[in-house]
Amino acid sequence: MAMDRRNWDLEARWTEILLAAGFLTRFPVPSVVHEDRSLARAGWAFPLVGLVVGAAGGAVFALADRLGLPMLACGLLAVATTMLITGALHEDGLADSADGLGGGDAESALAIMRDSRVGVFGVLALILTVGLRAAALAGIADRAFAFAALVAAHAVSRGLLPGVMLWLDPARADGLGAEAGRPTPAVAAAAGAIGLVMAMLALGRGRGLVAALIAAAAAALVARLARRRFGGYTGDVLGAIQQFGEVVMLLCASL
Repeated sequence: MAMDRRNWDLEARWTEILLAAGFLTRFPVPSVVHEDRSLARAGWAFPLVGLVVGAAGGAVFALADRLGLPMLACGLLAVATTMLITGALHEDGLADSADGLGGGDAESALAIMRDSRVGVFGVLALILTVGLRAAALAGIADRAFAFAALVAAHAVSRGLLPGVMLWLDPARADGLGAEAGRPTPAVAAAAGAIGLVMAMLALGRGRGLVAALIAAAAAALVARLARRRFGGYTGDVLGAIQQFGEVVMLLCASL
């Protein structure tokens, strides 16, 4: 009986990893049963998916550096790789959130965020975040540390998301927030802890801890703004928080 329960637990955890990977990336993963609220339960695995995405970007950075490309080009190629893997999911959320902030009341802002067209605020936000990430990687100028920085940035920035989903209410009655459900405190804590451990292993205990704390503070500020502006979080808001966390982590690593 104990062995059967352990096997079931392992199967459930693996299913949650697949759910997280299927939601956060374009990796071809086997179809799994999407039970009600299952994505919220899979939140602990978000930083694990981030590790894979960051490692892919780091590998491209290292290859480009070995080929002798300029550091800025290496950084841009690494960022492009991560966007290709995720389908620019988080960048899309950032652009929509930036456009929503320029709207009128909360209802108007949410309607703007659902519009597939990108406005000037969204374009500017994308230019700034892509540029900051590439510039931070170019400033590191060391392929091994850039690899580590990308792993830490993508793990921590995704590890923060379940905490936001726990803290805030969904801004809409439908959409990602309502469908995903609310993670338990244990899931949110596990996601944050996994991201923090990865940051400390990748960047060193001191730098990793400080960078993760600053990223968490940035995520909290964006989440608070979303609650005041939109009445809660949406999938777009989560994308914006991931982008802010990633930028902060890379900038801290480049210091």
